[in-house]
Amino acid sequence: MSTSQAPRLEEDAILQQLSTPDDGVIETLSKLRGDLLMLGAGGKIGLGLTLMARRALTKAGKNNRVIAVSRFRDAAARAEFERHGVTVISADLSDIEAVQKLPDASDVIYLAGQKFGTADGPATTWLLNSFVPGIVARRWKESRIALYSSGNVYPFFPVTSEGPNESIAPGPIGEYAMSVLGRERVFEYFSRTNGTKMTTIRLNYANEPRYGVLVDLATRILAGETIDLAQGYVNIVSQWDCNLVTLKCLDVADSPPRLLNLAGPKLPVGELIERLGKALGVPTKTTGSPAANALLSDSTYCWKTFGAQKLTPEDMIQSVAAWMKSGGRTMGKPTHFEARDGKF
Repeated sequence: MSTSQAPRLEEDAILQQLSTPDDGVIETLSKLRGDLLMLGAGGKIGLGLTLMARRALTKAGKNNRVIAVSRFRDAAARAEFERHGVTVISADLSDIEAVQKLPDASDVIYLAGQKFGTADGPATTWLLNSFVPGIVARRWKESRIALYSSGNVYPFFPVTSEGPNESIAPGPIGEYAMSVLGRERVFEYFSRTNGTKMTTIRLNYANEPRYGVLVDLATRILAGETIDLAQGYVNIVSQWDCNLVTLKCLDVADSPPRLLNLAGPKLPVGELIERLGKALGVPTKTTGSPAANALLSDSTYCWKTFGAQKLTPEDMIQSVAAWMKSGGRTMGKPTHFEARDGKF
């Protein structure tokens, strides 16, 4: 994407980009032994990722099914998957009997979980983040599984560093991060017990024109708010790159699970605010100064394994600014990246 003439993306164009596979994804999915199951596909990541898989299999000349599973309370959301040739099943993954009835699959992408609302309903968060993984891991113990975790499982690291790599022990802050580590440990237990090959994807922070840290900052800039710089550094990566890596992760799945930090470069939040303000054409206001540490991730292994990111931070900034200046819809799901107490 050109950074000098970022387009005013329509939502269909956003989805088109988010679901465009590269040769590596096509190669990975061309080797699938059976169907691909997308669990928790109704969330913000699910549609673009699921359609990428469907498009890649079609390009590879394969007729394996891509099956999207979620509660799908919104009929329109369900119809969007079906419109693109995806098999859709409505199911509650916390219902053990319902999960047992779901189809077999050679490969599973696990997208389910809860972050927002943890402070008000921690029990539900633990149910979804730490109990459901056991149901899933036992049901598809013969499958390869790529599962989403979060960089939140790491402790804060000095901003003078690149952040923790996969060899650093977790140090979660707050109940959300603890429950996500619980998700990892439950999957790990069943991987070790049953020999199930898995990749655990520690993500932070994905961005596209309707969602992400850049959208959070742009929204506040356009509202004329003063932004606190205490959480002074952040990793950002495009959702398109995340989708590409997620599907390729099936190729490196192992037992015990392969750990993978999926993140972009470490960037100063103050600099992102300045660049967004310029792209939006409005003044910015900040206060405070960066703390000595932040939630960071060193993703060297990821990009060495799967190749360089396709979209740069400037690409993302320009796309977000163009979308928001045109009045484009956002998902209304702030990342709360600025939280330093682990409460979401």
